[in-house]
Amino acid sequence: MTAATGVTTYQNLIDGEWVAPSSGQYFESINPADIEDCVGRFPASDVRDAERAIAAARRAQKEWAKHPPSKKAAILYKAADLLEERAEQYGRELTREEGKVLAQAIMEVKRSAQTLRYYASEGLNVTGQTLPADDGSFLYTKQEPLGVISVITPWNFPISIPARKIAPALVTGNTVVFKPASDTPLIGLRLTECLYEAGLPAGVLNFITGSASKIGGILVSHKDINAVTFTGSTYAGEQIHKNSSFKTRLQLELGGKNPLIVMDDADVEQAVRMTIAGGFSLTGQACTGTSRVFVMEAVYDSYVEKLVEATRTLTIGSGMDEGVKLGPLANESQLRTVLEYVESGKAEGATLLTGGEQLTEGELRKGYYVSPAVFVDVTPEMRIMREEIFGPVIGVMKVSSFEEALALANDTEYGLAAAICTADEKTATKFVDQIEAGMVKVNKPTTGVAYNAPFGGMKNSSTATYRESGRDALAFYVQAKTVYR
Repeated sequence: MTAATGVTTYQNLIDGEWVAPSSGQYFESINPADIEDCVGRFPASDVRDAERAIAAARRAQKEWAKHPPSKKAAILYKAADLLEERAEQYGRELTREEGKVLAQAIMEVKRSAQTLRYYASEGLNVTGQTLPADDGSFLYTKQEPLGVISVITPWNFPISIPARKIAPALVTGNTVVFKPASDTPLIGLRLTECLYEAGLPAGVLNFITGSASKIGGILVSHKDINAVTFTGSTYAGEQIHKNSSFKTRLQLELGGKNPLIVMDDADVEQAVRMTIAGGFSLTGQACTGTSRVFVMEAVYDSYVEKLVEATRTLTIGSGMDEGVKLGPLANESQLRTVLEYVESGKAEGATLLTGGEQLTEGELRKGYYVSPAVFVDVTPEMRIMREEIFGPVIGVMKVSSFEEALALANDTEYGLAAAICTADEKTATKFVDQIEAGMVKVNKPTTGVAYNAPFGGMKNSSTATYRESGRDALAFYVQAKTVYR
């Protein structure tokens, strides 16, 4: 790494060495809270760099697979210790790069350390089966790594999502080519550094940055890529599915349009807290974020009044500043998208009760800030109620029954997360059984995922092949070999 005019220039990590991009070109990672602040310069990699990274991963894979499980685990444990030791520094870098509130950024780094430890332990339990055989043979299966894994990750959880993909890939004997989102390459680089400092052999994890248009295709379609794990938009996932080989295993976790149902027996204050946490935390930039709220008419007026009041009290500013609840949107494109959806909602007849404005006063003029928006008088056909916005915009709709609310909640191409606020156990159970979503919450926000539990969606939110997170995630990275002896 080199520094010029106060800005550090970083390189790709390929085959254990920091190397410049073949093109000699770099792009800048910009602080979304202050667009005059350049976080760093990163390689604008092209196909040649991707091919080199894939080749390095292929060469390293067989030897890495032979590493004793305990030694693989020891590397993950050590990397986890390094992440925790540097959580404050890395959290600040994450906030500067992505914009989220500092406490959330530090928590994400620490959670990533927990994820590494979890898979260090679980990797020791990847086993096959012994089976009865009619002919008296010793019949059993053994689990073997797939080979080379492409890990392609988004910017909204730029270390925790890579950690929950890379850790199970490594512990099961695979090698990795890791491409982080171009808005947040630095924290991905920090994770890579920790794994190598912990003792990872050269070529086992290769880190390259650059645009998806330049290197995304080869990371999906190359003959030496055995699997692709991707988190991002449904559109991008569809393109990966089209471009990958039929022999390439895919794990695609995609978009969401997540509902919250507020029943007439709900604690309205709790429902508002759930809405704020699910819809506006992380500035609405979570695939599991609350976007549609269906409220029983008996509590509708009270709920809307309290939601608007609570929304207007949220402090907006740099994630580095104490007391801030909402940081900036991650980039200019996100800002334009959110503002466009707000205008679309108004044009289609929805009533904007609060928010939805670009904020340009004082220090906010330097960043991509928007006030959180609450719409009422919405209909199911409106774009703001059907399309993923990925920003702090919520539509609230009055309903007269649980059945109506459930039908509306399920009336979407997505099926990632859903929640209900109710005091009735029977209603909660009916919701759990009938909602079409991969993650269901009762009296909890739609956001938040346990690192030891499976995560994934239904319908267009996922390929629904293999789940991320938890013990179930390990199945994606291995294949069974059946042995007769």
